[in-house]
Amino acid sequence: MLLIYTHKITPRLTYIMRHIFVNILGIELDFTTKVEEFIKHTGPKITYTKQPLQNEFFVRSNELLFEQGINDIQLNLAEWDGVPCFFQTGEKSILPFDIFAASFFMLSRYEEYLPHVKDIHGRFSPKDSIAFQNGFLQKPVVDIWAFKLLTALKERFEDLEYKNKSYDFVSVIDVATSHCYANRGIVRGIVGMLMDLGTLKLKRVFERIAVGLNKQKDPYDNYAEIIALHKKYDVKCNFFFQFADYSKYDKNVSTNSIKFKSLIKYVADYVPVSLAASYSSFSDLDLLKKEKSNLEVVINRPVNNCKMRYNRVDVPQSYRNLIATEFTDDYTMGYTFELGFRAGTCSTFQFYDIPLEVKQPIKIHPFAIHDISLSKIRQNQDLLRQVQLISDEVKKVNGTLIAMFSNEVLGKKEGRDWMSVYTQIIKEQNA
Repeated sequence: MLLIYTHKITPRLTYIMRHIFVNILGIELDFTTKVEEFIKHTGPKITYTKQPLQNEFFVRSNELLFEQGINDIQLNLAEWDGVPCFFQTGEKSILPFDIFAASFFMLSRYEEYLPHVKDIHGRFSPKDSIAFQNGFLQKPVVDIWAFKLLTALKERFEDLEYKNKSYDFVSVIDVATSHCYANRGIVRGIVGMLMDLGTLKLKRVFERIAVGLNKQKDPYDNYAEIIALHKKYDVKCNFFFQFADYSKYDKNVSTNSIKFKSLIKYVADYVPVSLAASYSSFSDLDLLKKEKSNLEVVINRPVNNCKMRYNRVDVPQSYRNLIATEFTDDYTMGYTFELGFRAGTCSTFQFYDIPLEVKQPIKIHPFAIHDISLSKIRQNQDLLRQVQLISDEVKKVNGTLIAMFSNEVLGKKEGRDWMSVYTQIIKEQNA
């Protein structure tokens, strides 16, 4: 067991220490503020405070883990063996940076509490993040720092016990629009037809008629194909269905549609089904509870996982709402238009609520790849190379790579055969 001595044990300190040592590195640990207890300990031990006690493994602490609330922080970026880092420590420290404070800054989304301009959907822009501005958005720096720490610990403590994780890949399928033409009702079908005619989208008119006459399958109806692909390559996946009333930003099939309910039940027979919360439920707790309850009735089992429409996250309120609705896991932490690690990690972590100074009981599963961010890459070869680069970074730290695709994008053939690209990505993850 690893013993950590510090001058003050705080919720922030125990949160980040347990995440790094227990969750990422598989090292059991304990804390003490008593010098005598620390000195007597014969196993691996670390001093995390302002000054070393003796000649032990010492990491000079930044004040961040001992503060409360949000303060104006000046970050000076530097490199640690080619890896970006911040919160420098000084000469006496074994580590040149306080990676514990830096990891807390990333995981807690500290920067998203600081003043910033949100986009039209109320989202934090990746361009405002320290990772984007300093060119390390596509590196899971928290996990990289943890493994660099592990290397240093193994050099000092030969009997250090730790557990290795293994690389994992998870595919998230976002079903915000289950069908392009089918099952959408007579009124919506007529309106859609008139709009297509009015804008001279003749191909859509012919497609709409062919689907209506059962001469052609709806382009978004690719569930059997996706499920078969995942089964063939033994891919972990999770389908997130939006099950909400129609609104400006929520345009899925009606929740009263028997065929839509049958589709959800069919998918749930093969893979996990979760809730893609509607745009309208973002700030409406009662509506969020209703959507969760209604989906549970359809699949006849609890719905514990959620993702928010358009990947909207407003810390800390979004996670407080999910907790109040009894969700245990969230898959919203990521950027729609940029590849990379929004929280700087490829490991599942619990949300830390800074205003309340408490670790909340909801697990966050950060995604690094989104189909919309990939769509900005013109050549398939370049797209696949970019995915592989991110995959390689995650494999180095035995993390989990989560990729988010929608049935809508996978159903498109114009410009790019997305299903073929997706198939290639899946194949390479099992190569």
